[in-house]
Amino acid sequence: MRVLGIDCGSEATGYGVVESDGRQHRAIEAGTVRVRRRPEDGLAVRLHFIHTRLCELMALHQPDCVAIEDIFFAKYPQAALMLGHARGVALLAAAEVGLLVSAYPPSVVKRSIGGSGRADKSQVAQLVGAVLGLTSLPAEDATDALAIALTPL
Repeated sequence: MRVLGIDCGSEATGYGVVESDGRQHRAIEAGTVRVRRRPEDGLAVRLHFIHTRLCELMALHQPDCVAIEDIFFAKYPQAALMLGHARGVALLAAAEVGLLVSAYPPSVVKRSIGGSGRADKSQVAQLVGAVLGLTSLPAEDATDALAIALTPL
């Protein structure tokens, strides 16, 4: 099974592709879709960029499904709204190619890789590295996406 994990953000959206036979998990690719912040680029242009890049990744890696972090309570309503927009285009990209999308709360993602539901980002990153046998960890957004991709496995 091949899973594309997505950690949505309006400026940096992490992605991670994990393949598994049910016992062994292997990272295929992980990275970050970074949106350029130019004054002339409005929200619609940034969202289109995220959508296009995610569509390219789905075409390249042919995942069997998509795992995405579920909506969570945010301290800043404006930030939550921007996150919701980015998440919406990720859901649209998956729906356009007929992929099943599963959403997981952050605490479930953390527990699924063998940690505590309250583990901090560095603990989650170390667990992801151990589970996938990585010698070096990708950027934070990409590591989070790999953790999300591991959740349904």
